[in-house]
Formats: sequence, C-alpha cells, structure tokens
Amino acid sequence: MQRIRLRYTKRGRLRFTSHRDFQRAFERALRRAEVPMAYSAGFTPHPKVSYANAAPTGVGSEAEYLEIGLTEVRDPEKLRLLLDESLPAGLDITDAVEARTSGLAERLQASVWQLRLDGVEPAEAERAVALFLAAETVEVERKTKNGMRAFDARDAVTRLEVMPADALEQGADRPAPVACAILRLVVRHLTPAVRPDDVLSGLRVTADLAPPVPAAVTRLAQGPLHEESGTVTDPLAPDRDAAAVPSGDSPPKAGEASA
Repeated sequence: MQRIRLRYTKRGRLRFTSHRDFQRAFERALRRAEVPMAYSAGFTPHPKVSYANAAPTGVGSEAEYLEIGLTEVRDPEKLRLLLDESLPAGLDITDAVEARTSGLAERLQASVWQLRLDGVEPAEAERAVALFLAAETVEVERKTKNGMRAFDARDAVTRLEVMPADALEQGADRPAPVACAILRLVVRHLTPAVRPDDVLSGLRVTADLAPPVPAAVTRLAQGPLHEESGTVTDPLAPDRDAAAVPSGDSPPKAGEASA
C-alpha cells in the first residue's frame, strides 16, 4: 500500500466548514478523481484517510494535513492536481509527498497563528502583548463537554508579537479598517490544547483587551518546533529528504528537517 501525505487549506468562506464537512467533500473528491483508495476491513469498510490536528470551525488555515492509503502507486504531484481540481475553491491541496517516514502526527508540535483584530489600535495591542508575556501564568476558562475548565494560556505560548499592517497574509478577505492590529502567535500543542481564542481571553484577563468584533484567525503553519529560534518547520520535509537519499543511505531524523 502506498501512503500519500497532503497539505490543504481552508480559505475565505470555506473556513466556516466543519471538519466533518471537509471529510465529506474530500471523500467526494477522491471518488471524482478516481483515486485507487485502500479500504478498512470489516462490515462497514471506509477509505483509509487519517486526519491530523484539524483547525476549529470558523478558523482559516494554510496548513492542514492528512494521509491517504492507495492500492496502486500514483505520482504525488499528479494526484495533488486531480484532487485540487475536484474540491471547491478555498479547500485547496497545496502539497503532496509520498510517506517515507513514520510519525507525521507527532511532528505537529506547534502552530503559527495570525490574529487580525479589527477596531484595535496597534499601540493598544503592543501594550496588551507586553503584559501577557510578562505574566508567569494566565488562567482562562473555556466551556468543554464536561463543563467549564480553567487552565494556563501562557504556558503554551512561545512567541506573541504585533506585526506591521503589511504583514497580513492569506485569509484576509475584507479590506483593513483604519484601526487594525495583527498578531503573530506561536503555540505549542499541549494537553489541554491552547487555542487562539484562549490567548485572546488571556489578553482580556491581563490587559482588558476586548476587540469590538470577533478576531479573524488563520493558521499559517504547523509542524516541528525549533526551540532555540521559536520557529515552526515543515512536517513533510523528512519525507522529501528520504525520497532524495540514494538507496542504502540513511535519511535525516525528523528533528533535523527544516522548512
């Protein structure tokens, strides 16, 4: 069985699709593209698709990942193009590699998020960020299926900064107003998971920062975290590196890959 790893996006209005909505759209795309899928055994076989750390509904993303199993060998790039043509605009397949290493899910150690705060002056955001980073702990609450849960939103944050207005990246589907602060956030994937809205709650707790409209949130990247620089690298790099290594040589370890 050949395994292919794919990177895909949720852009524009498609950021409001739930993970289940995407699953249905993706399985339809597999059928339209006539992908030779491997199926599970049992009374109700289903295509072998593994999703990794999907973004919440309502959040845009440039870096979602999944893996599929095939019964026949296919060229990853040709497969990517076929699937991309079979999905609606906004759900775009942007990268594909053959899985030659293990542990994709374990490589997704951190995410880079962009938070657009309409109606917030950059200077106000700078003050709030400074107070948040200076705090040892920032306790916030979130409603879960088991009721309200309190946890530390500060511990997972490795970087938080205010970016210049021209740093706005994909996912901005409306013009910027006069007042608009753009935050760049790097968050470790811990348990319990700290989400961008938890960090926004922390900014409200520490600095009384309350944007007048909901923040526009986009995941820009997720993958291995380089602790010294605080950067997030490409989780598919080890597979590309392994494909480039001549037969008999050893590929680099996952932690040695860089984007």
